[in-house]
Amino acid sequence: MARLRVKVSATDPPVVDLLGLVAAGELFAFETLARDSALAKDLDAKAALGQIACREFGHFTEILQRLRDVGADADAVVGSYLPILSQFHAKTAPRDLLEGLLKTYVGDGIAGDFGREIAAYVDPDTRAFLDGVLTDDGRAEFVVPYVQQALAADPGAAGRLALWGRRLMGEALAQAQRVAADRPDLAELVVGGPDAQGAGLAEFSQMLARMTESHSDRMRALGLSP
Repeated sequence: MARLRVKVSATDPPVVDLLGLVAAGELFAFETLARDSALAKDLDAKAALGQIACREFGHFTEILQRLRDVGADADAVVGSYLPILSQFHAKTAPRDLLEGLLKTYVGDGIAGDFGREIAAYVDPDTRAFLDGVLTDDGRAEFVVPYVQQALAADPGAAGRLALWGRRLMGEALAQAQRVAADRPDLAELVVGGPDAQGAGLAEFSQMLARMTESHSDRMRALGLSP
């Protein structure tokens, strides 16, 4: 897979921008998982979701500290992404626990894919750091069997959840494109400078295609059509 020029400094504006985006995503993941925990009816589910939420919040605080360590205004960098992500979450508010779990597994998975894809263009130290904070954190281990058991008990829910998964993917891709368009520093990591624009745009399209394939794999793991 061809890669464009790499940012070699953790203090470069595009790298700081990427950290802000990932931090905002981790904050929303924490809040989403906490709400899912409140919707769960059995204690085991509440505990599992609460533990995952705590890990996400831990990642959020790690990124904030890293931003401060490189001299960035963490509040401003992370805060600039909150309106964009708020719109996504407002458009994809789940109606019940199953939709919430699917959003947690699929939606956060897409966000992680996006972060890892762009992290391929940054300095090795930042890339290793992002690989650590973008781990699954036990999400799949809990959500996949839970949803599979729910579908076994109610096969009729499969169609509704499959449609929900497609909607999540569509909204997530639209958000990724908006972020790339609205944040020139961040977009530069993917599309490069003016001299590399054509090749960069082609690579961005390939990136979206890889994200779509990963989404399909997650849906199949749940027993749902992508």
